[in-house]
Amino acid sequence: MIKLRLKRFGKKFEASYRIVAMNNDTRRDGRPLEELGFYNPRTDEVKLNAEAITKRLQDGAQPTDTVRRILEKANLLEQKVRA
Repeated sequence: MIKLRLKRFGKKFEASYRIVAMNNDTRRDGRPLEELGFYNPRTDEVKLNAEAITKRLQDGAQPTDTVRRILEKANLLEQKVRA
């Protein structure tokens, strides 16, 4: 199964993340199938490739919880209805 998840990079204590599509059994910093965006938690900077992300989601890729929240903030996922 393909997952949309974060791949860590950057210096120690100054982490940044790339949003990538990977197989679910690949290690966190392994080779991704495709890089889809960038997330910097220190400055809340987010850059996303919307076309590639929607294509991966339509093909059945499952985002992790953190990536799901990032995509919801960017309105790339349907907002969850809270009842």
